[in-house]
Amino acid sequence: MNENETTTPGESGVLVSATQGGAVEQSHGEAVDRFENPGLPPHVHRLADDDERAAKRAERQVATMFGLSMLGALVFLVAYFVVPDEATFYFPGIGIASTQNIVLGLSLGISILMIGLGAVHWAKTLMPDTEMVEERHEQASSPAERAKAVAAVTNGATVAQLPRRPLIKYTLGGALGLFALPLGLQVAGSLGPTDVEELKHTIWDLSANDGKPIRLMRDPEMTPIKLEDVTNGSVFHVMPETLQKYIDEGKHVLEEKAKAAVILIRLDPNLIKVQKARDWGVDGVVAYSKICTHVGCAVGLYEQQTHHLLCPCHQSTFDLTEDCTVIFGPAKRALPQLKIQVDDAGYLVATQGFDQPVGPSFWERLR
Repeated sequence: MNENETTTPGESGVLVSATQGGAVEQSHGEAVDRFENPGLPPHVHRLADDDERAAKRAERQVATMFGLSMLGALVFLVAYFVVPDEATFYFPGIGIASTQNIVLGLSLGISILMIGLGAVHWAKTLMPDTEMVEERHEQASSPAERAKAVAAVTNGATVAQLPRRPLIKYTLGGALGLFALPLGLQVAGSLGPTDVEELKHTIWDLSANDGKPIRLMRDPEMTPIKLEDVTNGSVFHVMPETLQKYIDEGKHVLEEKAKAAVILIRLDPNLIKVQKARDWGVDGVVAYSKICTHVGCAVGLYEQQTHHLLCPCHQSTFDLTEDCTVIFGPAKRALPQLKIQVDDAGYLVATQGFDQPVGPSFWERLR
């Protein structure tokens, strides 16, 4: 007798043992059920199980949902190219919203929603719903049982009525196929601009100011900075004066601001070891791009004692005394420097844009 059995005297004085399985085993080997097997409730047939017209109607409903999914995907693809980036409209409850964002979001949401609703309706009305019970067995199935499981999976398309319902099969394929296109289009569209010159130029280029020097402005106050304002060890976050034009026009403000972010620092000129860095600065005041050359995070942490700039995302570290070369971390390029001077009024101005593209490396950077 094992530890899971208990021994009690039977009604006729015969010794019986009760096991965990719910059966009562008499000492002479006969087994008596303690609990009656409740079994499964009777299977209730659905309308589509017995009426082919109802099944056809359910098939058309599922196909309609998949068709609406395809329509939503097509609307997304068209809107991605047709709706202008700057188009806006009033959306109740939100206010002024981007037309493209709303259309893309709704169309993609409808597309995936209709795939889900169609699949649920298909399962509820046409797929088999007979309950099955599998007796407990050892973890390792026998070869015959494994072969049976493979056959059941292989036979899945048949029991799901795919051969009998070609309308569902084709519309499901179309819905899933078209739904993949918006996702792929977003991936392709996020690989970067087709014109790589956009990545090489910023609004620090003098061409953005009719060839005239561009004043350095405090961010976000947008007030000019005098040389005397920059004390030893101080740090300024800087934007170009030309940014105001883009703000007024409301075009590509975030993109241009991201590429133009600059950090301005003053240190002892004798600590600057690279001649070019000294020539591009003024009395130890140097300006470098804030955009990390690893993946584009903002390099905004300055260690005054070591003269290191630190990127908080992945700990890339740049040495200001060595023209912001990388001394630690995953970044592979130094931060681009901005050439600055002092104008007649004593304000700091940029007399030349960055000497190389800002931000992470890209395939066409050297072209």
